[in-house]
Amino acid sequence: MISLWDSSLQEKIGELHDDTWSIEINDSIEENRPARDWHQYISGSFAQFKCSLCKKGWGSKRVQVLFHFHLNSARNRGTIKVRRFKQKCRRCTQAPWEEPNFPVENIDVLVERLVKKIRVKCYREDLGQPNRSSVFSGRVNGPHETAHCEACHKGVCTQAN
Repeated sequence: MISLWDSSLQEKIGELHDDTWSIEINDSIEENRPARDWHQYISGSFAQFKCSLCKKGWGSKRVQVLFHFHLNSARNRGTIKVRRFKQKCRRCTQAPWEEPNFPVENIDVLVERLVKKIRVKCYREDLGQPNRSSVFSGRVNGPHETAHCEACHKGVCTQAN
């Protein structure tokens, strides 16, 4: 899974000031707690989920993704930590938190938005460009369910019930 995120990142950030950037999935990062000299960006996108117990699948239009990023100018290295917030199956009483599965197009949109934030925060560029939107394919029925959203439990979700 990280290879999709990394290949999208390398494609979009490639020529930035001769710096090398890496990306890692890190479920321990917390909203509003980036390390000193790190920046934070939160975005949402559509993703699919599948229950590991009953195998039921569902889609969510507002899956939160938290990014912490930092540029070490002395070493020409940038680091990005990504937390993809999970959801629980509403059918299973002992349901575990399930990982989101983002379409490749949506990973590209999320990374494109992130690279714009990096260019503004780390390189002080003035972009003034609108964001591209995520691709949504499929049907999503019903309201957002706070009880089954990890981002809601962590106080990160901006989706109204």
